[in-house]
This record gives sequence, structure tokens and C-alpha cells, in this order.
Amino acid sequence: MSKILSEHLARRACVYIRQSTADQLIHNTESQRRQYGLVDRARALGWTAIDVIDDDLGRSGGGASRPGFERLLAAICEGQVGAVFAIEASRLARNGRDWHTLIEFCGLVGAIIIDEDGVYDPRLANDRLLLGMKGTMSELELSMFRQRSHEALMQKARRGELFLRVASGYVKVDKDRIEKDPDQRVQEALALVFSKFDAFRSARQVLIWLNEEGIKLPVKSRNREAQGIIWRTPAYNTVHNILTNPIYAGAYAFGRTGSEITVADGRKKVRRGMRRAPEDWGVLLKDRHEGYISWDEFERNQRVIADNASKMSADAVKGAVRRGDLLLAGLLRCMHCGRKLHVFYSRENGRYQCYGARTNHGGPRCISIAGWGADRAISAEVLRVLKPLAVAAAAEATSALMEESSAAQRQLDLALQKAAFDVAHARRQYDAVDPANRLVAGELERRWNNALEAKLKIEDELSALRARTPPPLGPGEQEALARLGQDVALAWEHPAASASVKKRILRAAIHEIIVHRDGGQIGFVIHWQGGAHTALTHSARVTASGHYRWKDDVDLPAQIEQLSRVIPDKQIARLLNRCGISTGHGNSWSEPRVRAFRNHHKIAPFRDGELAERGEITLLEAASRLKCAPMTVHRMISQGRLPARQVCRGAPWVLKADDVAAFGEVYSGKAPQSVDASQTLFDFQ
Repeated sequence: MSKILSEHLARRACVYIRQSTADQLIHNTESQRRQYGLVDRARALGWTAIDVIDDDLGRSGGGASRPGFERLLAAICEGQVGAVFAIEASRLARNGRDWHTLIEFCGLVGAIIIDEDGVYDPRLANDRLLLGMKGTMSELELSMFRQRSHEALMQKARRGELFLRVASGYVKVDKDRIEKDPDQRVQEALALVFSKFDAFRSARQVLIWLNEEGIKLPVKSRNREAQGIIWRTPAYNTVHNILTNPIYAGAYAFGRTGSEITVADGRKKVRRGMRRAPEDWGVLLKDRHEGYISWDEFERNQRVIADNASKMSADAVKGAVRRGDLLLAGLLRCMHCGRKLHVFYSRENGRYQCYGARTNHGGPRCISIAGWGADRAISAEVLRVLKPLAVAAAAEATSALMEESSAAQRQLDLALQKAAFDVAHARRQYDAVDPANRLVAGELERRWNNALEAKLKIEDELSALRARTPPPLGPGEQEALARLGQDVALAWEHPAASASVKKRILRAAIHEIIVHRDGGQIGFVIHWQGGAHTALTHSARVTASGHYRWKDDVDLPAQIEQLSRVIPDKQIARLLNRCGISTGHGNSWSEPRVRAFRNHHKIAPFRDGELAERGEITLLEAASRLKCAPMTVHRMISQGRLPARQVCRGAPWVLKADDVAAFGEVYSGKAPQSVDASQTLFDFQ
């Protein structure tokens, strides 16, 4: 009995066409012809309404999004499809989920499945069993293909002979070996990246320097028609990939990235390119070819890059050198809770604080210290240790300063040589062609002009670099720099020594600093890079919470309490600011801040009439009672002829009312005598 019924012919026939990759679309054209040929078979079997679904050409059938297959399922569910045509089960699906979903839907609506081997009705048990076996075989076949291919790749990779893509700086020799690119410009550009990273200790700083100097980096061209490499303005990913690729350390590595499979919105999603830890790499063979750096240098660079990461956990690394004037950011660790101290800035001041106990247990913060005092204490110890090496460092600084621009100039010189070769090559091509053949001569002339323009541009860049390059240090300047090296402290405090430079010096010498608080003292344990430890006590006074810094010989609470008996808060703030005195956080004083200070120390505010209750008057009131100028009263006070008191320099003078009255009785009706007895008076009558 025929399985094709009139009810099937009354509905449409769907011809599903799929090829897995774009490469198959280009080269496997016979497979396309076979699949499109199913249209003729459908007509031969009696169908007149035929839909060709070829939306999934170039898509895998292993579970990825397939709009054509989804459209086929939707048409089947609507009861519009009587038969589904495909050359084999592997074209319809490569996984059991899609295959059995198709069988289930066809069985529900009474649609049949037709391939090159026969006609199958999913409602029949035998046909359903046979379709299920075909789908299982298709899925198993794909798995076996993958397994064999992967094992063949791994076997070749274990021998260090598998090169899918070769990094810039290397070229493929034969089929199983690589060697350094013979282009000297490429080699020196890559070597420059590693040397600058060794100096800056930061990939981003290397990127900034390369961009400032206008140096381009070689990048492998992804265009198959292009040959070799192209030169591009460096991006961060380019610099980072060069520093983290073990191929530049002479090692062969395979399996540095992997895939992560997740389920989102009911569909499988694959994230490729996930970086793996070195211990999880599939293959790692050291000393396989000539490298730009050694393996020890590569591992050291990876530790520096890892330390430059920004984390806030208990095991946070010290981080790269960032903005900010405090020098110990990322180096301090709390002895009380084991966590890193963080930096908090308040205008021009900063503090190192640990919030481990407060975050985890709700208690008070472990420690909080002033940044400048800690920086001075640690810097003094580091300078003491580094002083014997200062002269040698000054000599190295001299040579580094003289060679700073040589690397950029060298790259431009090599680029100029390449441009000159391109110009000569373009000219030879132009000279070799018949000038009458304008179709060819015109194109060669254009290439020659482009090469000349590129050469001229490089010459301009080289001239600009030479113009801004400082002249080499003379003998006198070198001698002065050597003398400066003998006095490390003077060089450290020099205005040209930026905070970033000091941070790099500290990180080069110090691995970590353990800090703890013992009463009014701050203790440091310096862990040097060489493994030695040094204990240090910071003798600076620790400012308690709610208090303010002041000069060591001044009691600020007592001073403000005395001022509060004479003038109100607003005038106290003006007086303190006029004296150049700031708050504990480096802010200027204001009336609210003075009031907050008084409230904290329980100091009563100034009241109107308070002076009168104590029998005191101000200098202006004394001048009014004596009927003279305020300067005259001030001169009498300076000469000691009129008793008065002043809380501090710049504060108002306060006099006793009785003393002013007694002074007025003595000099009543008389002008105050001048200090100079020979001075006469004008008599205005």
C-alpha cells in the first residue's frame, strides 16, 4: 500500500536544503544540485504546491539557530505541509532534539518524510523506529567526525607542528616549523614592546608611549589576498596579546582558549575564546623556536600583568601605577584582618584606610592613617637602603635619557628604508612598461606617486622627531647628574620627580608592607623584593576620629575655647584661615566647621554681653571711652602703658574696663605724651 495519500497531496511539499559551511557552498556544488533536484522528485510524486526552504545554507545542523528549520516546523504545526523532502536525515538535523521534534510534529499532523531511500510515515511504528535510528546514526556520525578531527589535530599539536595562524614576528617554514620574520623592522618593533614593558611595568603605559612616539606595530593581515603583515597604530589588545603570547618566549602552546556552553532562553549558547590558565593548556612545549624573550621573562611579565589588575578582595594585588599623589597605594596590607588598605582622597590630602572589620563584622575600621606621614616614613627607609646604589642608577639614567628617543627614531629609519625600496620598486615597474600602454602605465604611475607620498610623510615625521629630541647631555650635565645620584634625598624631592616615578621605584624595591596600629604608633613591616624584612615604627602622631591636626606646640581645643570667650564662630573661622591653618582634612575653616569642633569638644559658644559680664571691653570700645583713635590705644598697649590681653596672634585685644577707666583719669584732658620729648604739638585755636 502506498504511503502517499490524497490528503498529503492536497497540502504543500517542503523541500529542505542545508549545507553546513560557507566553504561547502562554494566548493560542494554537486550537493546543492542534488538537494534542489528534490523539487523534480516532488512533482513526479504528484505535488503541485512545493516550497523550497533554503534559509539555512551555510549553517550547521548541530543546534545553532536555524531560521529555515524553524519556519518548517511552524508550517508543519499549522497543518499546511503534507511531506518533507530531504536527501538524508543529516540535512534535516544533526542533533536528537531537533530530529525527534520534527518526527513528533509530523506524526501529530499526519505529514510524511521522504528522502532518497524511501517514504516514511511517523505514525507507523516501524517507520518511526527507522527514522529514530537514522537520526541517531546522523548524530553519531557527526560526533565521530569531530572526535577524529580533534584527535588528529591534538596529535599534531603534541608534536608542536600544528600552526593554524602564525603570530606577527614569525613566518612559517615548510609545514611544521616557524622562525623569526627576517624583516628587521618587525623584529625591532616587537623587541621594543618588551623592553618598554620592562621599563614601564604596565601594558597601558607601553601603549601610551607608542602612540605618543607615533610607532606602529606589525599585525598579520586577515585578508587572504594581502601578503605578510600590515602596520597599524597600536591598540591595547595588540600590545596585551604580544605580552601574553608564549610564542614570543620560544614556546609552542596549543589550547590556550576554550569554549563555554550555556543555556539561555531555551537555547544552547557557546562562548568561544575563553582564556584558560597555563596549567590547563592542552600543549606547552618550551624552547621550540627562537624567542624574543626568555621563558623566565615571560613568566615575570605575566605576574606583573596579573598584579596590575584592579581588585577589591582580601587577596587583591597591588595594582598598576595609577593617578594620585599617595605613593603606597596597593602596597599596604592590614595586619589585623589581612586585607589591603585602600586610598581615600579629600581634596589635597589622602588617607590609607582598612574597612575589613567593618565590612565583615560591623565593627569599627581596623586602621586609618594619614597618607603623607606614611609616605615620608617608608620613602626615607627606601632611600636609606638604595643610597649605595644611587650612583650606578644615575649612570643608567644618563644613558637611558640619551637613548630615550633612539628607539622611535630607529623605527622611523627602518620605515624610511622600506618606503625607499617601495619607491624604487614602483619606479622600476613603471620604467619597464611601454608608455603607450596607458591602461597599465597609468596604474603604475599612480602606485609610484603613492609610494613617493608615503616616503615623504615618513621623512616629515622623522624630521619632527629630530627637532623635538633634546641634545645629548654634555660632560657638565652628566657630572651634575652623577652628583645628584650621590644625594638620593635631593633627587627624590626634586620637582621633576613625579609621583608615578616614585611609585615605580617603590614597587621595584618593595613587595608588600604589613601595617598595624599599636596605641598612638603605626608599625610597618617592609617585605623587600629580595625576601628580606624590615620593621619600622612611624613616630608621627595619629589623629583620632573627630579631632583635628595642629602644630605640635599648640593645643587647638584650648585655643578655640579661649577664642570662643572673645569672638563668635564666624570671626574664629576668619582668624584661623588668615593664619593659614586648615582642618584635619585639609579644608579651610567655616562657621559650621568651627561650630562642629566646639560641639565635639563641648565648648560653649560666644554670647552677646559675655565680655561685659566679666568687666571686659574691646579695643574699639576702649578708644571710644578714651576719646582717641584706636591706633593710639594700640600704641599704649604696645608700650605697656595700658594692660590688655590677646588669645593668640591676630586675635582681638581685650582690656579690663577698670584699667581703661584708671588710664582715662590719669590722662584726662591731656593728649598722650609722645615717646620723643623734643616733639612739639600744633595748637589749633
